[in-house]
Amino acid sequence: MRKSANSTLAAAGTLALMLGSFAIAPQAALAEGASAVEEGKAIAFDRKKGNCLACHKMKGGTLEGNIGPALVDMADRYPDKKDLRDQIWDATKVNPYTIMPPYGKHKILTEEELDKVVEFIYTR
Repeated sequence: MRKSANSTLAAAGTLALMLGSFAIAPQAALAEGASAVEEGKAIAFDRKKGNCLACHKMKGGTLEGNIGPALVDMADRYPDKKDLRDQIWDATKVNPYTIMPPYGKHKILTEEELDKVVEFIYTR
């Protein structure tokens, strides 16, 4: 009986560790040396940071929104990457009635995070 209890405790501990690993924020889960695109994806998909999926459909996303346009063919839509960055920084410059948050202007994302999200979105 004692051996069975130890096995059960060991299995429960292993399960707890596995489940705990799912609670890690996407940004923290990135390995060192991750590319700017991979880091941008983690930020964009993070529900507490970029949260792009709340409004936009994009490849690789789950539970995507449909309030904003689908993020596809972004390099064709924004031949100048700076224009895409400006849109994410403060979309009210182009459309004062937009519901898109001004990620840069309101410091929702840092400059570095914004640049990484741009790199990721540009690949869509």
